[in-house]
Amino acid sequence: MLHTVIMAGGRGERFWPLSRGHKPKQLLALYSDKPMLVETIERVSELVPLERTYIVAGEALSAPIAQAIPGLAGDQILAEPVGRNTAMAIGLAAAEIGARDPDAVMLVLSADHRIEPASRLREILAFGAELAASENRLVTIGITPTRAETGYGYIETGDVVARKGDLVASHVAGFKEKPEPRMAQVYYYGKKHLWNAGIFVWSVRSIWRALEEHCPVHFKALSACRARPGSSACREAAYQQVPDISIDFAVLEKASNVVTIKADLVWDDIGSWLALDRLRDRDHEGNVLVGEALCLDTAETIVFNEAPGVVATLGVSDLVVVRSGPITFVAHKSRLAQIRNLVQKVSRERPELV
Repeated sequence: MLHTVIMAGGRGERFWPLSRGHKPKQLLALYSDKPMLVETIERVSELVPLERTYIVAGEALSAPIAQAIPGLAGDQILAEPVGRNTAMAIGLAAAEIGARDPDAVMLVLSADHRIEPASRLREILAFGAELAASENRLVTIGITPTRAETGYGYIETGDVVARKGDLVASHVAGFKEKPEPRMAQVYYYGKKHLWNAGIFVWSVRSIWRALEEHCPVHFKALSACRARPGSSACREAAYQQVPDISIDFAVLEKASNVVTIKADLVWDDIGSWLALDRLRDRDHEGNVLVGEALCLDTAETIVFNEAPGVVATLGVSDLVVVRSGPITFVAHKSRLAQIRNLVQKVSRERPELV
């Protein structure tokens, strides 16, 4: 039986001040009128009903998530006592689902992606689920690159292992880190590399076996959680035993049974305010304006105003201006990579604003 696992951890600091402790990025409506977590659930709801959907997130987000998704049962929110990266998040989900359904196949998604069209994604995931259910395969979804992107990891494709219609699954020859610009060009024009979207399909048995072989510390810690599903004490103990490591480093880069399905999707990892330049309509001066804003002689600027009143700009360009509650944030686009430094300063001096 198919189950959906959505990873919804993280504080989303790069979307501060809109993303804050009580309402992080995954619960924000950034590219539509719905929170991104809700969009993610609805995207695959024709494949997997809500009652077989699980959200992995920090304990502090359990109540906000339950409020955002009224039909979700309490035991479908897998609360992590502390963040330990995706190997532990996925392992916890496998332990909890495996205790209920040992024959389960998991669709693993992130809560902060934009993916279109949803119908094509479901077709790709269904193909992946067939491979995962019939063979000991760890399936990852690779996105056909549309540019020489340096901000994403890449998957190097090898020999074809399966086909269904126009869908192709290939052996993974290797995973590549975020490349320098020259190598990104090589990957893009060589046509043998796909963007690593962090979308996975596998059976509980396969990922459990892979954790045992390649990540024994996590496997041992999570075995207690599988024996006592839903136990917060077991989770607390398990999370204290394991290091912070991603599923890519812990398992996928070591395993020999990893395949990738080439996906011709519009996909975006919504990582910072700059994503709105790609996701939202622009005016004739290249501005993205959300909420009440009046701009004169302003170009290539993002204004996101969710507070009462108007944001007015004059004679500026390449800025991000955000009003959220009591906070007004203004930054040049070229400095957004340092936003976490600002959030750390705010956390020290005005912790109530983080």
